[in-house]
Amino acid sequence: MPAFTLWWREIVRFYRQKSRVVGVLASPLVFWLVIGSGFGTSFRSGSGPGQQHYMDYFYPGALIMICLLYTSFQPPAVSTAHATVAQTFFCIAVAIALFTGRNWVEEQPRVEFDSHRPSLFTLTLLSVFVLYVQLILGGMFRHHGMSWWPHVVHAVIVAFVLAWTAVRALSVYSQIEAVRRPAIVMLSLLITQLCLGFTAFLTRVAWGKDAVQPELPMVAATVAHVAVGALLLATTVVLAIQVWRHVPVAFAERIPEAQRDASAA
Repeated sequence: MPAFTLWWREIVRFYRQKSRVVGVLASPLVFWLVIGSGFGTSFRSGSGPGQQHYMDYFYPGALIMICLLYTSFQPPAVSTAHATVAQTFFCIAVAIALFTGRNWVEEQPRVEFDSHRPSLFTLTLLSVFVLYVQLILGGMFRHHGMSWWPHVVHAVIVAFVLAWTAVRALSVYSQIEAVRRPAIVMLSLLITQLCLGFTAFLTRVAWGKDAVQPELPMVAATVAHVAVGALLLATTVVLAIQVWRHVPVAFAERIPEAQRDASAA
């Protein structure tokens, strides 16, 4: 009986927040009608027997995401896993759009080898990793699974790593447009995200800690913080892909010792 009472309280709170109800209904419609239909024409494998279509996999995946959405009533670890899967799904959608775009298919990539240590590609992978850690810490904090300070402390690490990556890309490979543009967007989103994070901290921790119901400033700041965080993660993934394509790591040519001595003589 106590478990049912707690569950029913969460259901009532959910339906009283109209923005969450709209989000539940709008999200699958956006994925199905806009993203699914748009990508469907790019993934046709043929009309013969045994051929599969992209939509055969997309719609079941969207249904699974809808089921995972209701894990917001579950423990913090499960709710955080739902947030992580959702952001990963968004990054995969952005990567598919990049791979099937006209620029990727038709352009001749400008290649410039990277001899720096650590390489720019390593920095982009590190940026994606620290963003995922920040995503998990933020999800645990929002769902009351841990205190706010790990998320805030790790934000300093995220800012340092992403700024390092963006400065390296802009200072060394600014002539490559495919690398320069996502690096500028990533740096701009990072500054915006830090400002939104500070605002969300004030409205949730400093000003709204004693609020009975979430107030509009806290909801707006939190939603904007999460949305810009998703854009920042997707932009970092795009930068990593473009660096992998245009700035491969330069490996030093290894000459056998005998050949080196013979050439020196």
